[in-house]
Amino acid sequence: METIRLTMSQALLKFLDQQHVELDGKEIKFFKGIMGIFGHGNVTGIGEALEQDKGSLTYIQGKNEQGMAHAAMAYAKQKNRLQTFACTSSIGPGALNMVTAAGTATVNRIPVLFLPGDIFACRQPDPVLQQIEDPTDYNVTANDAFKPVSKYWDRISRPEQLMTAALNAMRVLTDPVDTGAVTICLPQDVQSEAYDYPLAFFEKRVFYMDRKPLTQSGLQRAVHLIKSKKKPLIIAGGGIHYSLATETLKEFAETFQIPVTDTQAGKSAMSWDHPLNMGAVGVTGSLAANRLAKETDLVIAVGTRLADFPTSSKQAFQNPQVDIMSINVSSFDALKMNGLSIVADAREALTSLKQGLSQEGYKAEYEGSFLSSLKEQWDAEVDRLYALESEEGLTQTRVLGELNQFIDEKDVIVGAAGSLPGDLHRVWRTTQPKTYHLEYGFSCMGYEVSGALGVKMAEPSQEIYAMCGDGSFLMLHSELVTSIQEGQKINVILLDNHGFQCIHNLQRGHGSDGFGNEFRYRSKETNQLTADYVPIDFAAYAGALGVKTYKVHTLEELKDALVQSKRDTISTLIDIKVLPGTNTDGYESWWRVGVAEVSESEKVQQAHKQMEQNIKLTKEF
Repeated sequence: METIRLTMSQALLKFLDQQHVELDGKEIKFFKGIMGIFGHGNVTGIGEALEQDKGSLTYIQGKNEQGMAHAAMAYAKQKNRLQTFACTSSIGPGALNMVTAAGTATVNRIPVLFLPGDIFACRQPDPVLQQIEDPTDYNVTANDAFKPVSKYWDRISRPEQLMTAALNAMRVLTDPVDTGAVTICLPQDVQSEAYDYPLAFFEKRVFYMDRKPLTQSGLQRAVHLIKSKKKPLIIAGGGIHYSLATETLKEFAETFQIPVTDTQAGKSAMSWDHPLNMGAVGVTGSLAANRLAKETDLVIAVGTRLADFPTSSKQAFQNPQVDIMSINVSSFDALKMNGLSIVADAREALTSLKQGLSQEGYKAEYEGSFLSSLKEQWDAEVDRLYALESEEGLTQTRVLGELNQFIDEKDVIVGAAGSLPGDLHRVWRTTQPKTYHLEYGFSCMGYEVSGALGVKMAEPSQEIYAMCGDGSFLMLHSELVTSIQEGQKINVILLDNHGFQCIHNLQRGHGSDGFGNEFRYRSKETNQLTADYVPIDFAAYAGALGVKTYKVHTLEELKDALVQSKRDTISTLIDIKVLPGTNTDGYESWWRVGVAEVSESEKVQQAHKQMEQNIKLTKEF
């Protein structure tokens, strides 16, 4: 057996550079590169290996470990999980900074490889700088925090262990069911230790992402159920995109005249102006979609895990005869809400169902112009929101309307947290798939700027717009510097509404007068944050980082900033001052949050009673 003597780090890079995936006969190199920040826990190990590496992996220097890992996740998401980055950090705080990003990747089912440095396996320099000590278990390190947020976790205590760990990592990363964060902890001494690795370990490997077909028995069950229903409703999830099934979905809906709604991950699967596209469903849903959800007798959930938002905390579906059928590659997700579980690839399942239902001559039985009337009403409501004006300043929905009208249909918007995801899900109009990139599984504040960088690297020819509030921007924006360093232009659309207004609205909507969510000075009279707003010049701040910036207070300034920023060749930030509380809300949806059962406030007491009434309308599973 031929061998080659390499350090564990050198062997790891050589291995990663030879991994490929194949889908529908198309082969793709799985790892684009490594994102990293060096410290004493990885600079002389994997850092040395990267410096000397003769392979094709690109090294991207992050500025915050969480930020760079979010960029890696966004890249993989935009690439439909067919290509990703690995992320390396030092031990201690550097590693722990990536835990949030690992959780974000796992919740969203996006493949990212985490390579945190770790303490010495030999334990002789003990304790080392940044080591967390557990006197009851000396095996515990900071990296154990990755365990609950990783789909696979391992620690390399000897260099030869890399071979089994690396293969298991690839097994999970390339599995559409089990994919998510994969963590391989790298003790800093083992990173630099050498071993005679077999050359076979470094041969090119191809992981075949074979589509899971719909079984004949599954097809019969699905056709039998659909045939018995008159008013089915499709909920399109992210699985539609990952299965490359957007065209298949459209043909299926058109053939049987079934209306389509979408989740945050599924949005842009069908053009907004398609007659059967009823828009977002659930808590952040359109009036058309939510009214259909109340009446439907069959929910056909495709590629979605049916979380609380698209189901309005299990209250969306009010028809006593409603059934749920879930098409998903994951049996875990397909079983949600006790529905008929159809475990299959989305494109394969819809193709088979189309054939089966066509043979039966099936058509949905919505009356006359019912669907077109619902859509026309909602389109008119979006037009109203887009034109909404106030003498006091810019409204959030008017800003979104101008943005939606301005940007090219192939450009991509990126978002994650605050009131913007709700507004974007409801009113943003997309015509092309993959132009709406929202991280809403974790709704992780700070993802927006980092995510925009990752999307830009995946879509270098398109303009990318990070849609974020002032709260999210303050949370994390360091990869703006990386975008400049790498020549990857992104555009940050910062809507400054003086604080965490999304949660402020939620708080007030459940009886509170508002507490602790706005960016205000502390009042000497009340000793609370109730004085004037804290003014923040985000344009000046971003400008110091080297970004081209614009300040916007009026519609004319916004239009001019959009035109100018599109001409710029470096990353831009448009600081837009908007009126708090001018976001969208409601549209016959409900979101279950805990409301105090005992309170001195009569408004809170009333909110609790309303919550109990809404709970009675939910389907419990």
